[in-house]
Amino acid sequence: MMTFNFSLLALDQIVNHAAKYRYMSGGQIRCPMVMRGPSGAATQVAAQHSQGFESWYAHIPGLVVVMPSTPKDAKGLLKSAIRDDNPVIFMENEILYNLKGEVPEEEFHIPLGLGDIKREGKDVTIVAWSRMCYQSLLAADILAKEGIECEVVDPRTIRPLDEAPIFDSVRKTNHCVIVEEAWPQASVGAYISDRVQRECFDDLDAPVFRVNAPDVPMPYSKVLEKLYVPQPEKIVEAVKQVLA
Repeated sequence: MMTFNFSLLALDQIVNHAAKYRYMSGGQIRCPMVMRGPSGAATQVAAQHSQGFESWYAHIPGLVVVMPSTPKDAKGLLKSAIRDDNPVIFMENEILYNLKGEVPEEEFHIPLGLGDIKREGKDVTIVAWSRMCYQSLLAADILAKEGIECEVVDPRTIRPLDEAPIFDSVRKTNHCVIVEEAWPQASVGAYISDRVQRECFDDLDAPVFRVNAPDVPMPYSKVLEKLYVPQPEKIVEAVKQVLA
């Protein structure tokens, strides 16, 4: 689809039909369908075309939600999504379409539900996906010059969520920052924060810190848009705050 903002018109078919056929039929009816398109902010497409709906779809049992952050992940995860027997919500970020990276020429697949460590570090764990993973890696480069080594964990699949690499990383670094482009209330980051604080409470030296977009609609102004979308500088500030 052109953008996931338009998918709202098909929520009944996606949520009440595609997501439930397999469950309601006792596994007799499968729904191998991939709904692919851009999600989140692009450039000056304003409030009605800049929304991140991953938490909406991740809320629904029966749906798989995928959000790649690199060209290699996009290809490998899409190949797995096409072969999956469940309806897959495949959310891409329009800004990342310009991102270049190495992609194997041979046939390969990245299993759905498998997270990835995009950068190893020892001081703080940053959990981020899609465009925010890229922003977090830029922030990690800035912090490395100051002697702070960040470990960047990319879930890649929001549902099912691969919790093990997140927990393992937090137990190593004792600090956690979650970065997402979506609004703060009822978000994927809020769920991950809950899971980390439940499973890694004794390992945390500080509360989990979250970086989100402001709790307002996206502005049209390019200047305000830059302030709205979490930038590397904001992530750097969050890391320093959680380490203070």
